[in-house]
Amino acid sequence: MIQFPFILSGLLVGILVGLTGVGGGSLMTPLLMLVFGIQPATAVGTDLLYASVTKTVGTGVHGFNHNIDWNIVKRLALGSVPTTIITMIALSHFGATGKVMNTLISLVLGVAIIITAISLLLKGQILRFATKRYPDFGTTSSAALTIMTGAVLGVLVSISSVGAGALGTTALMFLYPRLTTAKIIGSDIAHAVPLTLIAGIGHWWLGSINFTLLTSLLCGSIPGIIVGSFSSRFIPDTIIRQILAVVLILVAVRLLYRG
Repeated sequence: MIQFPFILSGLLVGILVGLTGVGGGSLMTPLLMLVFGIQPATAVGTDLLYASVTKTVGTGVHGFNHNIDWNIVKRLALGSVPTTIITMIALSHFGATGKVMNTLISLVLGVAIIITAISLLLKGQILRFATKRYPDFGTTSSAALTIMTGAVLGVLVSISSVGAGALGTTALMFLYPRLTTAKIIGSDIAHAVPLTLIAGIGHWWLGSINFTLLTSLLCGSIPGIIVGSFSSRFIPDTIIRQILAVVLILVAVRLLYRG
């Protein structure tokens, strides 16, 4: 049965993802765990499929606005797809719903969110450092590092559902400092589609998906990400990033304490 609190949660997170590229895993997974009491493995698995559908819609909007660099998306996928598959095989071997794995998910999630929050707060400094110290950075030298970034994201997202947003966009800002923020966000959202879909299917196979919950979240997130994606070209994201970073730090502390 579709429930309004989940629809509202999906709507708010969807708007944030469309605006900043951040919030799909960083906010939704801990929200499901801490506010609604969903088990960690189920929260991660459901959030991954939620993110894949939501970001597919966002990719369509950003693609319509010409805000996606498909070469970057391909490079990220070259790294993330293999490591995602390997990580899901490992999870199937060790189990995805036991007490040890739930504790691991909480700890990885907490650490990943702290890194995410720091990345958001230091976004401007990272961009200035990259442009000043490496004037030629962001051209051919970024290809191999982009594939490596994708590989790291594949592992992190498969375990915790976090990383495809803020960590991905921050890495892209460092690797491609000449790209506009809108194009970085659009490219990161596009890459998140195959990444979260493969990981989500893996969790489906492991039995850690709640489809009733997924339906409720999507009822809110699909219109939310459409609004956020169309608005991303016009609304400065500085204040949103600062508020989001503070919220993420509080969530991370709670998750680490729980873990």
